[in-house]
Amino acid sequence: MLSEISFFLSIAFSLLAWGIVIARYVWPRLRDLPRPDALRPLLILHSFRFAGLAFLVPGVVAASLPPDFAHGAAYGDLGAAVLALVALSAQSHRVGVPLVWLFNVWGTVDLLTAFYLAGTNGLMPGQLGATYFIPTLVVPMLMITHVVIFRLLLSPSLDAGLSLDPALVNR
Repeated sequence: MLSEISFFLSIAFSLLAWGIVIARYVWPRLRDLPRPDALRPLLILHSFRFAGLAFLVPGVVAASLPPDFAHGAAYGDLGAAVLALVALSAQSHRVGVPLVWLFNVWGTVDLLTAFYLAGTNGLMPGQLGATYFIPTLVVPMLMITHVVIFRLLLSPSLDAGLSLDPALVNR
C-alpha cells in the first residue's frame, strides 16, 4: 500500500512542480507569440513520446506488467510522437492547426487511457521497473502541455500571428 501512495504522491507533486514551471517560465514566453511559433517547441517536446515504447522492453519493465497497459501506452505514445512530428512539419501550411488539434486530442486521450488501463488492470508501481519515471515525471508535464496547447488553439488573439497567403484570404 505504501508503494501505491508513494506513486500517486509522486504524480501529484510532479503535476504541481510542472505547473509552476509552465506558469512561471513557459507560458509567459509562449502567450504573445504567433500561434505556429508558440506551438513548435511544444510539438518538439511531444515528439519524444516514442520513449513510451520502453513499456514493451523485457527487463526494463517487470514481466508481470499488464500487457493491455504496456501495449496501449507504448503504441498510443508512438502515435502521439508521429502526430506531433507531422503537425510540426505542417505549421507553415493551412493544415497545420487541424493537425495540431488531431495530435492534441489523440495525445490527451492516450494519456487518460493509460491511466484508465493502469487502474483497471491492477498495475502496481513496481511493475513499471525503469519506466517508473515516465508516469511520475514525464506524463504530468505532457498533460500540462496538452492543456497549454488547447489554450493556444482556442485563443483567437493568436490568429493574428498566422501568415496567410493573400490569394487565399481574398477568395
